[in-house]
Amino acid sequence: MTGRRRIRSTFLPPFNRPARATALAAGALVAFASLTAGCGVVPGATGGSGDDPIKVMTWAPQDTGATNKPGMPAFAQAYARWINAQGGINGRKLTVLTCNDHNDSVAAAKCARRAVKEGVVAVVGSYSQYSDSFFPPLEGSGIPYIGGYGVTTDEFTSPLSYPVNGGAPTLLAGLGKALAPSCGPVALVRPDTIAGDELPVLLDSGLTAGGHATAADLRAAEDATEYSEQSEAALKNTTGDSVKKGCVVPSIGDRTGTFMDSFRRAREEYPEVRTGTVLGSVDQTVIDASGGRSGPYEGSYITGWYPVETDARWDAMKKVISEKAFGDNRIDPADAGVQTTWIAYTVFKAAVESLGDGEVSADSVRRALDDGLKVSTGGLTPTLRWEFQAELASVGFPRLVNTDVTLQVVRGGRLVSAKKGFTDVTSTLKNANLG
Repeated sequence: MTGRRRIRSTFLPPFNRPARATALAAGALVAFASLTAGCGVVPGATGGSGDDPIKVMTWAPQDTGATNKPGMPAFAQAYARWINAQGGINGRKLTVLTCNDHNDSVAAAKCARRAVKEGVVAVVGSYSQYSDSFFPPLEGSGIPYIGGYGVTTDEFTSPLSYPVNGGAPTLLAGLGKALAPSCGPVALVRPDTIAGDELPVLLDSGLTAGGHATAADLRAAEDATEYSEQSEAALKNTTGDSVKKGCVVPSIGDRTGTFMDSFRRAREEYPEVRTGTVLGSVDQTVIDASGGRSGPYEGSYITGWYPVETDARWDAMKKVISEKAFGDNRIDPADAGVQTTWIAYTVFKAAVESLGDGEVSADSVRRALDDGLKVSTGGLTPTLRWEFQAELASVGFPRLVNTDVTLQVVRGGRLVSAKKGFTDVTSTLKNANLG
């Protein structure tokens, strides 16, 4: 392990200690329940009553040199304009505060502290990789975190987290399951980091569930400027004498595009080798920027959390964008962040509506979600319901309630459905070798 970087494990589950994660989450639930039972509504989380506006916050990184999700807070504000034009929620206006976490732990903590100071009743539809900075202020004030992007482990363990998708665990397990029947040898190219060590477990869980051999594990520097060596190694591992041509799965975060530039040149002699990856590493914007139908992603399998953007089930979200976004080009209906924000606000609206004329506070919203509220998202996800411990608590994910993924493929430069409906990866993750 000498010389390898120990980076924060975002978008990755604690597979080496699932029992400990489950125990800690259960303990946190009990401790939190005791605190709120003794103190009632905690300071900074009342949200007002009567005709006062309902105040929430949405945060995401913007204008940084790394991951940016400006469409999430922009859509949240458009949603507020739309819902208020409909008369609000239960007759009360919705106020959306936004915050830029700058992909920085200090800024993420500031966003959370501002949420507490402003008395928001929830943080909704947000993205931040710094859960160890933003969760403590939220948990200290009892503010629920609804529909985060699923980018951190804590989003699937914190008792105040209400995730609407399955994060990286479901995407990689689902990708492995999808590739198993149609690929020859599979090669995974991933970061040579402690966090990267966990990626093969996820992909292999899906491959082995489909009766396929595990993937070749190829490590790469996460900050490399080219990946010709890894590209050639991946091709060597996926061609050989197999009748079926193999598949290469790059999972290097923001460097996936850099890898694909090298891979495109290396595979000129192997045009039948396919690639597969997950939404978040690749979306329609990335496909367009890399050449569309003539680019390296043509024919690639990509797993996502939701139906493709052209599906009619997104029409309600698109109506909000067309009526209230006023041409804001930050809001792309094909962006998984925007889609997650729409679903998160759908959940929040259902929780508030369930309260009727009662007080809307962080405490009451949280209780509504904890008491078994079932939320329909119009078929974009399964019916969502958060229980004390979800079905995957035994493997370290007590808050993971949506284990469905979709399989998409790039055809003619566009992301389209490769398989009808959703694939449930619950049993795949349960049976994986997560020790």
